[in-house]
Amino acid sequence: MKPAGFSSKESFSKDPAEALEQLMEAFGTVVMRTAYFYTRDRHLAEDISQEVFLRAYRSWTSFRGDSSVKTWLTTIGVNVCRDKTGVRMYTEQPTDPNRLEQGRTFNVEDEALERLEKSEVLQHVLRLPIPFQEALYLYYYLELTTKEMAEATASPEGTIRNRLHRAREALARAMNKEETIHGGYGS
Repeated sequence: MKPAGFSSKESFSKDPAEALEQLMEAFGTVVMRTAYFYTRDRHLAEDISQEVFLRAYRSWTSFRGDSSVKTWLTTIGVNVCRDKTGVRMYTEQPTDPNRLEQGRTFNVEDEALERLEKSEVLQHVLRLPIPFQEALYLYYYLELTTKEMAEATASPEGTIRNRLHRAREALARAMNKEETIHGGYGS
């Protein structure tokens, strides 16, 4: 069964160069945010996003369209992120600290990434084991089904469901613990 709508391969040009532009327009933000989620480094996320789209461009003609384009790009993104973070030996710092102090202008991506980083729930998610973080991100943020998550991560669907269940439980425990700690101080 082929995916329908904008996420099917048929919705995009057959020409890889034109398809690349369409893919970047449709999924650029999703790919960038996914890379940032895994790396927590904007510059590395930008590099990863470029690599994801380069790989998509190179394999566009061989992509059969058995999964949605979003799932396919997510699979590429997850693999690139895992490759990069698996061998990463340092934490990249901003290249120009002065830029951070000056009144910088934000674009929509910058604002979204900043909000994502500061989110209270996200702070709890980031304390969970990596497989739980990944499961919550792919399911709730990218809105992938468990089947799509299994494809994207090359894991059995049962494993994905188990991780998602355990991640929800761990997140609920962490948030309840935080609420209990802060709730004891009165208002």
